[in-house]
Amino acid sequence: MEIDEPQGTIPFQLQFDKPIASQIKMAEWNPEKDLLAMVTEDSKILLHRFNWQRLWTLSPGRCITSLCWRPDGKAIAIGLEDGTISLHDVENGKLLKSIKSHTVAVVCLNWEEDGRPMGDHGNDILTYEDRTSRFFPPAPRIPRIAGLSSGDAGFMDENEESFQELSASHQCFNILCSGDKDGIICFSIFGIFSIGKINIHKFPIRTPSLDKQIVYRLLDASIYKVALSNNLCELIVLCFGELVEDMVGQNIESSCKHDSSVGLHCLLLNTSIFRNRKNELHQVAQQASNIEDLMEVVRASLSLMHKQWSDAMHTFHEKFDSLSTLIIDHGLDSNPQEEFLSLLGGARISPPIHQFLVSSLGEVGLKRVSKSVDTAGKELHRVIREHLQPAVEIIGFRIGELKGLSRWRTRYQSIGLDEELIHNATEKAGMLLVQVERFLRVLACVTYLFQNFFAWLSRCVRLLMSEPSDQLSPFNSELLVIFLKFLYEHDPVRQLLEKTEENHCFEVDLDTIHRFEELVRFGGFSDTECLRRTLAKEFDQMEHSFKEAFSMPFTTVSTKIRCDDLLPLYPTPLSLPFASLHVPTSISFYKDASVDASACHAPRHRLVDYITFRVPDEFSSDIPSSIGIARGFMHDSSCIEKGNTSLEAVLLCIPQGFHCVDLSLYKESQIVLLLNETTCTSEDPGKSLLMIVQTCDLPFVPISRCGSPNFWKLHDIKDSAVNLQMEDGKVRCIPHSVTAPLAVSASRGVAFVFASRRRALVYILEEDEDEISDME
Repeated sequence: MEIDEPQGTIPFQLQFDKPIASQIKMAEWNPEKDLLAMVTEDSKILLHRFNWQRLWTLSPGRCITSLCWRPDGKAIAIGLEDGTISLHDVENGKLLKSIKSHTVAVVCLNWEEDGRPMGDHGNDILTYEDRTSRFFPPAPRIPRIAGLSSGDAGFMDENEESFQELSASHQCFNILCSGDKDGIICFSIFGIFSIGKINIHKFPIRTPSLDKQIVYRLLDASIYKVALSNNLCELIVLCFGELVEDMVGQNIESSCKHDSSVGLHCLLLNTSIFRNRKNELHQVAQQASNIEDLMEVVRASLSLMHKQWSDAMHTFHEKFDSLSTLIIDHGLDSNPQEEFLSLLGGARISPPIHQFLVSSLGEVGLKRVSKSVDTAGKELHRVIREHLQPAVEIIGFRIGELKGLSRWRTRYQSIGLDEELIHNATEKAGMLLVQVERFLRVLACVTYLFQNFFAWLSRCVRLLMSEPSDQLSPFNSELLVIFLKFLYEHDPVRQLLEKTEENHCFEVDLDTIHRFEELVRFGGFSDTECLRRTLAKEFDQMEHSFKEAFSMPFTTVSTKIRCDDLLPLYPTPLSLPFASLHVPTSISFYKDASVDASACHAPRHRLVDYITFRVPDEFSSDIPSSIGIARGFMHDSSCIEKGNTSLEAVLLCIPQGFHCVDLSLYKESQIVLLLNETTCTSEDPGKSLLMIVQTCDLPFVPISRCGSPNFWKLHDIKDSAVNLQMEDGKVRCIPHSVTAPLAVSASRGVAFVFASRRRALVYILEEDEDEISDME
């Protein structure tokens, strides 16, 4: 494909032009590597290098609605239409973790980390050391089922590297924000530990310039974009909705509604709890996320153990239940246990026993049943020793660490680490460990009794068939009687592995109960009913206690996130569904010393927010196509209290005959625009422009914050709109139309443009040519 170039200097250089199999609907550059993640219209994820080498393709089987990279570039988060967020390894695309934070489509994701290292807080607490590795070997993994892959079992793809990628100890403190189309925003630490949730519909909104008694709410809000500041203190939210006015204490039904208040709004949320309590949250998330992973190991271990033992017992009963039928057919008034005891006592062999041992069971059938039970017993013992028991022990240690932290009330009560709930969870973890030890003893006893029973039966079969039995294993007659009386029709192993009804208790003799109660009270615990519960029931109780304990930090942090400011951007028609709106927007935070912050007494090189968005044609007939740029919004509330304002904005009028397809903030003080010609036809596909605009050269206008927030502030600057000319920025002409998205890498100086004819165009800035050559 040839590109016609305008006369003069070409500000962009075309690196390459490649065909693509499917149209791209999303694209994001890796923040640390020359990798581009793209989502196709049929919801496949493609990962390409800068030279267009494809590394892997992933198809989650559900519609992908959003994606973003982890700040270190080692994992990618994918939002799905069912509300699931899945994390994948950058190296091979393997699933690392899947969490269900939402119930509807996740429409936007933003992952931000605090740049300051742990402990770099002056007089704050020093870095917390995770001591688990000093006392325990590496944490166990989910046990495998022979012939079944992890994906088939519904578990995450597992290997040492995958767990290292998710480990809290291997990352700087970071927060993953996700927003859905129903107005819900969720927060998770490291993308794996949920720490907060807010509902924009129920969120009270106050603006700093108005009466504090007036509360504003957004009805039918749909989150469009979220952006967390680099210091984690502010979250800017773009959302569509209807702004309503509500007096404090008044029902929402009686709120004052206005048709003109429907549109795109910008909210400033105060998330300083993430910054102020970074150390505490990091420590809690580090322990809690590891505990949650270990809980999955316990759950999978119990499920696998139950399945394997049930299969072995099915094989046993499949053979031995036929004896009951034979006894009835021969008209005898007895049962299998009585017939076996009679045989053990030396009585005459009854016809049903003879037929069963010689014909129905036989030596081959007996060996098969014996091997099945013996293999199941050994496999259960292996799963316990290699997976279940180590997982429970490490859970007990980690919850003990949290128990110690919970006693530091001045630091940890503020994030909801409740000492009583943590103590209860610690006790439940200890009781589960007791249950595991008990189960090991029961399992060892039952498998030994089965072996003794099979050894005796093997000798009986040999004698009935007149074959030598000298080489057979000896048996114990007393243990054989115990097996026939108590285990032939009862299965204590399976009973311990099954979940019982709420009011059903496991039967334990009184003497054992009394001795256990004395030991429990001596250890300072209060749960004396542990032995009456099964192992599975004990795990359920422990899981419930952990959920209860970890829900307190979640609830506490959620209540400490508040809305500090509101900026209505532009109205939209009331009849237009928000879900159908596509508005190119971009939010970034820069350390910008060029902004005069002296009036607000802001520190040098403070963070300055830039909010860029396309203004729809319906907004004003005087400005048919324009771009709005606002900056200084997140500091405006504090400045207003001091009688100043930091919020500035400017309107850029798109050149006549073009409209904005997409835009992106690029480096500091630069914006990349992607424009399409409006007069495209089937015969003439038209052309498009790729343009960089220097924001530092634009005449920003201060925005007054007095008056009702229902007033669209862009009206203030409509008269001072700036016509965007070709000479205002660097421009590249593309001889055909293009489509969103526009993927710009600030660190690489690269712009990916997707043409409407399924082509991918890559442009680089001239000053970055050497860097690109080095990458190749």
